[in-house]
Amino acid sequence: MTTYENFKFDIDADGIALAVWDMPGRSMNVLSQSSMADMASIIEAIMSDDAIKGAVLTSGKDAFCAGADLSMMGGQAGGGGTGSKEDRVKAMYEGNLAFNMLLRRLETCGKPVAAAINGVALGGGLEVTLACHYRVVADNPKIQLGLPEAKVGLLPGGGGTQRLPRLIGAMAALPLILQGTSLDPQKALKAGIVHAVVPAADLVAAAKTWIKEGLALPKVKLGKKGPEVAANAIQPWDREGYRIPGGGPHDKNGGTVFTMGNATLHKSTHGNFPAQRYIMSCVYEGLQVPMEAGIRIETRYFTKLLMDPRSKAMIRSLFLSMQELGKGARRPKGVAPFAVKKLGILGAGMMGAGIAYVSAQAGMEVVLLDMDQAHADKGKAYSENLVAKGIERGKVTKDKGDALLARITTTTNYDDLKGADLIIEAVFESREIKAEVTKKAEPMLAAGGVYGSNTSTLPITGLAEAARKPEDFIGIHFFSPVDKMQLVEIIVGQRTSQETLAKAMDYVKQIRKTPIVVNDSRGFYTSRCFGTYVGEGLAMLAEGIKPAIIENVGKQTGMPMAPLALNDEVSLDLAYKVREQTKKDLGDKYVSGPADALIEKMVVELGRVGKKAGKGFYDYPAPSDKDGKKKLWTGLSELARTHKDIDDVDVAELKNRFLYIQALEAARCFEEGVVTDVRDADVGAIIGWGFAPWTGGPLSLIDMVGAKAFVETCDALAQKYGERFKPNKLLRDMAEKGDTFYERFAPEKAAA
Repeated sequence: MTTYENFKFDIDADGIALAVWDMPGRSMNVLSQSSMADMASIIEAIMSDDAIKGAVLTSGKDAFCAGADLSMMGGQAGGGGTGSKEDRVKAMYEGNLAFNMLLRRLETCGKPVAAAINGVALGGGLEVTLACHYRVVADNPKIQLGLPEAKVGLLPGGGGTQRLPRLIGAMAALPLILQGTSLDPQKALKAGIVHAVVPAADLVAAAKTWIKEGLALPKVKLGKKGPEVAANAIQPWDREGYRIPGGGPHDKNGGTVFTMGNATLHKSTHGNFPAQRYIMSCVYEGLQVPMEAGIRIETRYFTKLLMDPRSKAMIRSLFLSMQELGKGARRPKGVAPFAVKKLGILGAGMMGAGIAYVSAQAGMEVVLLDMDQAHADKGKAYSENLVAKGIERGKVTKDKGDALLARITTTTNYDDLKGADLIIEAVFESREIKAEVTKKAEPMLAAGGVYGSNTSTLPITGLAEAARKPEDFIGIHFFSPVDKMQLVEIIVGQRTSQETLAKAMDYVKQIRKTPIVVNDSRGFYTSRCFGTYVGEGLAMLAEGIKPAIIENVGKQTGMPMAPLALNDEVSLDLAYKVREQTKKDLGDKYVSGPADALIEKMVVELGRVGKKAGKGFYDYPAPSDKDGKKKLWTGLSELARTHKDIDDVDVAELKNRFLYIQALEAARCFEEGVVTDVRDADVGAIIGWGFAPWTGGPLSLIDMVGAKAFVETCDALAQKYGERFKPNKLLRDMAEKGDTFYERFAPEKAAA
């Protein structure tokens, strides 16, 4: 046996080599400089050693390979490093091409190579297997295979844009690459990405059997002038007479894929995401030339993408920062780990019901309390429906589903909360109601227990006044729907202890969500910033801009939903109640917004409170009308007296208003100390309220634009539309000094 730094390499009596990928000190294998160097040595050994007839590549870990080391990639992105820009780009291109050519060398080595995929194979991990001649995967539905690079602003850079379309056709491959879709083994088999699915115990044996069967066949030529090689040692695209499944770009059917695909792509991305555009180019151009030329095309686009600041921002926020925050980078040090065994939830509405489900899913005993039993039972029914869907789709067994539901107890009796490690209040946004339930529930906590409020706007310090132990009181703000939204905003009150913060973060880790930590203020961080987006849409409406223009421009910025539609989703009466509570709290200090009167008229006079009522800014179809679609309310134009059509507005300015007003509020939150870590600001914005992902987040957007240019644009907007666009002192200082947020406020990289 030969041992490399990251591989174990052995040859059996049949001359079949087994390369076991097992990187030391890592839970998963990744493509790094050292693993790629080992891979190069192994390929040379396979090619040069006559005793080796074929080879199997597998993993010594539970997963096969998680893809490229994106921390290394993040350093490359944006053209970082020393030397001239031209030299950096050249080095980047040559380095990426070297890896690509290494995989090309593997698939043309003349000996059959099989990938025995025992676990997750994503990104570069799947690309390595695509360069093998045969792929057999363990029969485990938890295994995922895919090319997810597009989700973090990249494209597959290890031949994925070339091999996958050549293997299954552009029509089947493009959606997988563009959307970063992952497939389980059976779906991958059906798609033609893998050749066989077998029990995990038979994986390597099945791969070796395939090699031996191929070796028994007559040899064939590798290309017209190539050497004779084993019959199973040639990729489909290297065989004589190969044709692209479904046709190439210039074929009738194949050409349609790209014509329609480009239109669909622009509709969904609005040109904001360079990765998707480059992926289309890679596939279109690459399928018209031989594989080696296609690889070079992919490498050029990959390098170009790495130089795009949008890619750098997306990699940093959507992968590196997400990973760091998920591992506990913001958790206070020196606090013992805390596990929630029993959880109490006050309020069985949508939020409380969702919290109950994800907590029971994580193995906790959940007590779901409401003012009457019918409401409490309705809250549990939410989990029952989700479990039923999971069973129907084969994602959960009936036994596990029943066990999950058994962990949720519904009640109206506060005594049932006794011994809870954590109680989360999720009742109406009323200071009085929250104080009432706090006084009843808090005494039921176990020793060392924590009390959390799911409030979205009311300051935690004020709510904690109703608690006996304000040091154990903290904000735990979820997002709806809880079972789908990844973010949890943890709000630290003035008297919240660091121990309580650590315990709250441990709970969030238990339910496998991503926490951000913010300090107390009205609306905290996410609600404050999110409110500026929907508020700006209302301001435009009040200015007389037609609703359809507002909605379309909102989506063109990269926001997941249009502002008026989002107002309806959140519900206008909630916005109205929050504003009324804010008026009450602030008194004379309250500053009316341009849309306050419009919201009041919609809610109080017209009863158009949003989607839940079937009418808001939109009219909604009846629940029985399954094919019905929402439509902008025809009376809206008259109500708001809209008269400005597309020729009367500057679309670029409208886009800036939507994005810049959110980024401004994020910068204000940073200056005020509401948010203290740039990662919290950017990650929280993207996965919390859907801030345009292509920017990397609001602070990344300011860095990308440059503080000086950002301030100048905001000053111009303030002159036209008012003080809400006036830059804060921090931004002006950064503009003067040429600072960026990620340089001036660089976060600690190490997790606690």
